[in-house]
Amino acid sequence: MPPRLSALDASFLYLESSTTPMHVGAVAVFERPEDGLDYERLVELVEQRIAMVPRYRQKVRHVPGNLARPVWIDDVDFDVAFHVRRSALPKPGSDAQLTELVARLMSRPLDHSRPLWEMYLVEGLSDGRVAVLTKTHQAMVDGISAIDIGQVILDVSPNPRPVPEELWMPRNEPTGAQLVLEALAESVAQPGVLVENVRAAATDAVATVGKIVGAAGQLLSMAWAASRKAPGTPLNVEISTQRRFAIARNSLDDYRRIRAAHGCTVNDVVLSVIAGALRAWLMTRGEPVTAGATVRAMVPLSVRGEPDVPTSSGSLGNRVSSFLVDLPVGEPSPVVRLHQVTHAMREHTAGGQSVGADALVRIGGFAPPTLHALGARAANGISKRIFNLVVSNVPGPQFALYAAGARMKEMFPVVPLAKGQALAIGLTSYDGGIYYGFNGDRDAMPDVDVLAGMVDESLEELLGTVTG
Repeated sequence: MPPRLSALDASFLYLESSTTPMHVGAVAVFERPEDGLDYERLVELVEQRIAMVPRYRQKVRHVPGNLARPVWIDDVDFDVAFHVRRSALPKPGSDAQLTELVARLMSRPLDHSRPLWEMYLVEGLSDGRVAVLTKTHQAMVDGISAIDIGQVILDVSPNPRPVPEELWMPRNEPTGAQLVLEALAESVAQPGVLVENVRAAATDAVATVGKIVGAAGQLLSMAWAASRKAPGTPLNVEISTQRRFAIARNSLDDYRRIRAAHGCTVNDVVLSVIAGALRAWLMTRGEPVTAGATVRAMVPLSVRGEPDVPTSSGSLGNRVSSFLVDLPVGEPSPVVRLHQVTHAMREHTAGGQSVGADALVRIGGFAPPTLHALGARAANGISKRIFNLVVSNVPGPQFALYAAGARMKEMFPVVPLAKGQALAIGLTSYDGGIYYGFNGDRDAMPDVDVLAGMVDESLEELLGTVTG
């Protein structure tokens, strides 16, 4: 019989709604050589590499009556051209036009009758650049059985690494009767599983979220968290089906200078920059920003598992834990904000379990897309009442990567929104830069580009505290 979805993976299917599609994305911008990365080359590259992520040729099949969790089955009609698509901006395409297109594409739900992913080649950007947008359902990427396809299409040199040819023959799809018989056989061995699945599939949110928490193995104290409801902010409202997207880019060296001057980590600096940007943004809205005001962020962090070093297959395991951090938006001093964030993060990472970029780059390909997906999975397992937004920060390699000979210049994550949360922030450091992606609800965050613009101002404030 085909493999069954885990409890966690199935939960993301059950929790999906029109306002909260459960897919995660990334926008990679490439400097295209004259003979590189057109649509045909991208399709060819995906065809060559998709054997490394076999789940990308599988679709979800539900068991009749929801007697058991759904199964992964081969898509006998798999068509790579359906999943790898082409779009274009009017030349010369600007960042604003690109982010508007990304927002529209990410607002659309995935087709559940096919493998749950899409990829878009976006042409027409200024200076001859092209962008590749990946869009993958959270049920797909568990870091063990499946990693993000954005991780495997990249190479460390302009010359693509050789990949053995594969003759793929899809397995026949099981009948409904076969799925029912298998489910009934399982229920005999584990009677509670049948009841649990029917309940979860009926969108019992309490049961589903509880199942996520258990499956994700969070290190968060739920008793402590439940006693501390998230502060009231304009970030927590009913959200719509549509999104806005904005980006920001900085030099990693600036963050390193601040880190060295203040004895903290780059992640501390990132969170402080975001705190300063949120403070300025709230003020532009006329929101009351009192001295003790905070915005609580859920911060997924990669942590060391067993074994300590990622496997040669690129498996990441389930080594992402979530931490709650109160960002001091009411504090006017950038230095004090930084020290408060540093203190809070040291309490979470005192055990030395966080994984740095040096460990992550040993994972085959480009780990950030997969790790952002795992971070989103971890955050979705926690009650949204106890935090205001997700901030997913994943370090990437500090050298150039390529796709079909084209050099990747930038990579902006697109972290999905949770129910009742109007903003999610993802960022990735790569090849000397830090790249922010701000995913906001279209109605609640019409000024998400204003918030993104505040990142530069907040960083300048911190740089002003560095001497020499």
